[in-house]
Amino acid sequence: MTDADPWLVVGLGNPGPEYAANRHNVGFMVADLLAERMSGRFKAHKSRAQVVEGRIGAPGPTGRRVVVAKPMSFMNVSGGPVTALRDFYKVPVSNIVVIHDELDIDYGALRLKTGGGDNGHNGLKSITKSSGPDYHRVRFGIGRPPGRMQVADFVLKDFSSAERKELGYFVDRAADAVEALVIEGLERAQSTYNT
Repeated sequence: MTDADPWLVVGLGNPGPEYAANRHNVGFMVADLLAERMSGRFKAHKSRAQVVEGRIGAPGPTGRRVVVAKPMSFMNVSGGPVTALRDFYKVPVSNIVVIHDELDIDYGALRLKTGGGDNGHNGLKSITKSSGPDYHRVRFGIGRPPGRMQVADFVLKDFSSAERKELGYFVDRAADAVEALVIEGLERAQSTYNT
């Protein structure tokens, strides 16, 4: 891995307007904000993903080359588009960052890590199957479902009105965490953003 190697930042979600505000789509929300910060527009890529290419960090050649992607397959088969993008842009697995919703963390809290299991998350399961487990994860807490609600129903519901009041702030913080991870490395980003 060199500074010249590009980074692939993947926000996980499901395509289509009916899923746009779901808890499961928080990865897409963070990817959208990162693209906006890079002044980029998503374009269709042959890998079955929408991509924005640009730089994160200092303007000009010192910034890190980054491809921000939203797989347009469904969440459970995200591995195919991620592998295709990895191969197309020649990104080492150590430069892949996946942003996803996480049930076992309180709403809005972040945890950054490299490697590990998929914790029952089908998007991660699919990516790990095709690329191995050694990519970075930005885990965005959505909390556990209330009462007896099934997990599948909970993640495919929109954020509650109370949650939406703070959602913009938390998405902004997650985008900051991704930028810190790419520019400063995992340990420094963890010390700032792991809550």
